Amino acid sequence: MEERSKILKKASWIALLGNIILALSKIIGGLLAGSLAVLSDGIDSATDVLIAAMTLFASRISSKPGDREHPYGHGRIETVATALISFVLFFAGAQILFKALGGIISPDPKTMPSTIAIWVTVLSICGKLALSWSQFYYGKKSGSSMLMANGKNMRGDIVTSTAVLLGLGLAYITGIPVMDKVLAALVALWILKNAIEIFMEANTELMDGTDNREPYRDIFAAISKIPSVDNPHRVRLRRIGSMLVVDLDIEVAPDMTVAASHDIALQVESAIKESLPDVYDVIVHIEPFGNIEKEEKYGLTERDLRH
Repeated sequence: MEERSKILKKASWIALLGNIILALSKIIGGLLAGSLAVLSDGIDSATDVLIAAMTLFASRISSKPGDREHPYGHGRIETVATALISFVLFFAGAQILFKALGGIISPDPKTMPSTIAIWVTVLSICGKLALSWSQFYYGKKSGSSMLMANGKNMRGDIVTSTAVLLGLGLAYITGIPVMDKVLAALVALWILKNAIEIFMEANTELMDGTDNREPYRDIFAAISKIPSVDNPHRVRLRRIGSMLVVDLDIEVAPDMTVAASHDIALQVESAIKESLPDVYDVIVHIEPFGNIEKEEKYGLTERDLRH
């Protein structure tokens, strides 16, 4: 857990310092060059500075152990931070879009961006490639959805900066300054798309859901190797940061002693922890063979995975 916290902090500092440099370069360059597209790209990078600061703060909170008020630990702060990231991105994208549409509706035919905009945008693409790689690398290494979301955001920034570069080229070739505003609007739409996708992923986790079925398959495969265990069902997973909480029912012989049943439950718990990395807790409910409960809450079985 301590090693993971160090990785999160390192990745957050890299993103914070890198985005400060890129944001200042693009905002100053956009103002000097008279390019709304470059300025908009700079505002997007400025939101990345806020996002990096947020991930740095969240990494400190998530490393705290469980306590009386938070028995499952503080890992869920990463998901909350991811959702907040999506709101920041959406707000920034909406602001850029409104400003760009205003420039398209009431264009200034005399305004042509200077070549400073091109050099700043090339710098942005190179910088974002490095930053995006770092976030994905450390995100996979630590299993952090927050860093992966940040990496996805930066990968989107590479696309937007490339689009800005193409737009500037078109503006110079055609001699039509409004092309800069059109590209700024497209950049804004891309930012809004990324914001919505990041929010939907965070929302699934906040609702204790998951789109990944592989952990379930690993659980059933691990349990199948344990004798005297039948019909594992009502399997439910919840993700708390990078950790998983597993909840399931198993059936055993009805004449089995409590001590024997408990020993099997421990075997199930051990098998699941060996099969899946980063398991926070495993909750096993013992039932007799053939037990049927009409009021059981929803959970997955092997048959559900096949369908």
